[in-house]
Amino acid sequence: MLQRLYVHNYKCLENFELSFKGIPSALLIGKNGSGKTTISRVLQIFQSIARGVNRMGELAKMNLVSQKDFSRGRADVPIRFELEVLLEDKLYSYTLALDLPEKFKELRVFEEQLLVAGEPIYSRKEASVTLFKSQQNREALFLVDWHLVALPVIQEQSEADPLHVFRTWLAHTIILAPIPALMVGSSSGETLMPDWAGTNFGEWFTGLLSQYPAAYTQFDEYIRNIIPDMRDVQNERVGKDSKNMTVRFEVDHAQLSVDFSELSDGEKCFFLCALVVAANRCYGPLFCFWDEPDNYISLSEVGFFLASLRQSFQGSGQILVTSHNPEAIRKFSNENTFVLDRKSHLEPTLVRLLAELPVSGDLVSALIRGDIEL
Repeated sequence: MLQRLYVHNYKCLENFELSFKGIPSALLIGKNGSGKTTISRVLQIFQSIARGVNRMGELAKMNLVSQKDFSRGRADVPIRFELEVLLEDKLYSYTLALDLPEKFKELRVFEEQLLVAGEPIYSRKEASVTLFKSQQNREALFLVDWHLVALPVIQEQSEADPLHVFRTWLAHTIILAPIPALMVGSSSGETLMPDWAGTNFGEWFTGLLSQYPAAYTQFDEYIRNIIPDMRDVQNERVGKDSKNMTVRFEVDHAQLSVDFSELSDGEKCFFLCALVVAANRCYGPLFCFWDEPDNYISLSEVGFFLASLRQSFQGSGQILVTSHNPEAIRKFSNENTFVLDRKSHLEPTLVRLLAELPVSGDLVSALIRGDIEL
């Protein structure tokens, strides 16, 4: 479970900290430009590194972090990312700092470190990486290209190795801002690592059912609560290495088969949510960040959508969402709603727990009036 996220000198985030200790589901609210999407980008940086994209140039091409991302152009201060995660009752603390020395055209890894329960697993200063067996016993010292993040390249010893545990959890994090028009049910492979736009939905569906066949029961149960006339989902082979999803509906013995790509945008989001729920139960606990999950959902269905999503992470895993939808906002309490505020584009983002702010009357009405400020 994510305990703490700290970011400094990255876009609009300066000395920025979010604390999620003991919170299985949380909501981020704030005006446009307040930093919600920037938080998503930070999480994507961690996720991409764990998935093997560890060269600064590649992260820049993905529009995640580059020299233009220093807050107000202050390249003399390193960009710093810190993540604290509780896994198997042990606290994993990961730090990554990036700088841009004079005459450099690409960001450099200035500092990097992984601690588990306060004990260093490895630490790094520029190109020099030190591996530890214990705090007193140095294991190895080696050099790595200073434009490469070391986390994915250090060899793990076993599945019990803290490096394996942390990298696996980080690689399996789910970060979503889906574009339903790009979501298709076709696949030429399989994965357990969905992309943010949901474009590899078919490959995620195939990978999940291939490795965890029981996941279909969870998937089917969720969908039937929303689309009761769905009979089943077929994922038939259409070529040597290709499959395609077809959704079958049935009413009074009459049947209709629809290619997944032909479903409505809202229906695709429900299918995506069903896959998130099934994945968390089968190979979780997972962390999920979903940017405005209610974007394509009708007003009458938003309440169930958010409530069921939150409930599925209760006791296992963790979910963080953003929203501007009144019905979605009402599904969270003051104790798990974080308010982001930014006075102007020349000032950094501030964050406070809603429970710490004075709100008179209805929260949604106060937001509409613009009465909530930090």
